[in-house]
Amino acid sequence: MSELAQREFHRILMIKPSSPGDILHALPVLHALRRRYPSAHIAWLVASTFVDIIAADPALNEVIPFDRKRFGRLGRSLSVTADFLSFVRQLRRERFDLVVDLQGLFRSGFLAMASGASVRIGFADARELAPAFYSHRIPRAANRDVHAVDKNLGVARLLNLDAAHPDVRITLTAEDRTAAAQLLATVGVVEGERFVALVPGTRWETKCWPAERFGELAEKLSVQCGVKAVLVGGKDDEPLAATAIRAAHDRAASLCGRTTLRQAAAVIERAAIVVTADSTPMHMAAALGRPLVALFGPTNPARTGPYGRSDDVLRLPLNCSPCYFRKLSQCPYGLRCMKDLSVEAVFNATVARLNPR
Repeated sequence: MSELAQREFHRILMIKPSSPGDILHALPVLHALRRRYPSAHIAWLVASTFVDIIAADPALNEVIPFDRKRFGRLGRSLSVTADFLSFVRQLRRERFDLVVDLQGLFRSGFLAMASGASVRIGFADARELAPAFYSHRIPRAANRDVHAVDKNLGVARLLNLDAAHPDVRITLTAEDRTAAAQLLATVGVVEGERFVALVPGTRWETKCWPAERFGELAEKLSVQCGVKAVLVGGKDDEPLAATAIRAAHDRAASLCGRTTLRQAAAVIERAAIVVTADSTPMHMAAALGRPLVALFGPTNPARTGPYGRSDDVLRLPLNCSPCYFRKLSQCPYGLRCMKDLSVEAVFNATVARLNPR
């Protein structure tokens, strides 16, 4: 057993600034820490733009927003540099005795050390020299294809956390659910009515299933199943949603760009099923226990798929997949992994989960 297993910690800092999907993968660590240290003060350092996704979690005592965009100008602006130094001083005044860095980059490792905590845990295989800042390292996983949730829970062995049943839940408030109901009403979905949530966007352009296909799927679900389709995503996904709606001949509606992260999760919580590529809403759907069709191509569902839901993954058996290419220009095969996923195949998988035998 680790030397740390018997120690009691009173002020704990988790560092996981981004991205939303990765933040969701870190929630089981937060919940395990709370079970192990019920009286501790637990804080989470997170990018300012993603505070919303964790702010309501009762396992947290404090959320520390980190302005990644502004602090990205560190060293090039006197005012930004002064603000960053002030941020570090404030972090140090928190007097944390344990830091768990799940980001694993130079900046997060530096912040772990700068906090002044005597115990600083991070991944042994973290990038950008981050391990140099840690006092204790989570050993490299024997299986390279370990899921991100399970990789994060590698910290459990060091701290004797209970990780037998990872708690992936997202905390939503009554206000989130009320806002979701009101937003759904604006696109014609009334309380208790079944609808399909379609997610046309992802952070990587290579992970996207063509927006036109989402539209064709929406029309097919409307005509053959009598189920409405609602497109969900961020403001950057609005053009994709517009393309999908045109392809659906207006048999779909969009909430893209109209929700906070938690409101988007509350919309997904109401959905009869969610159809999405490898995206934050996919992880939300898995965490909320919603029926799901997850479309995969360039990424590996064993690492970043819906946790514990491998049967809900739809992908083609291609030798080139996964490739982890982020740009379309990198793919020599015209993105066959996503473009060759037919509307019929996705429709059949969706209907099978909409109407299980």
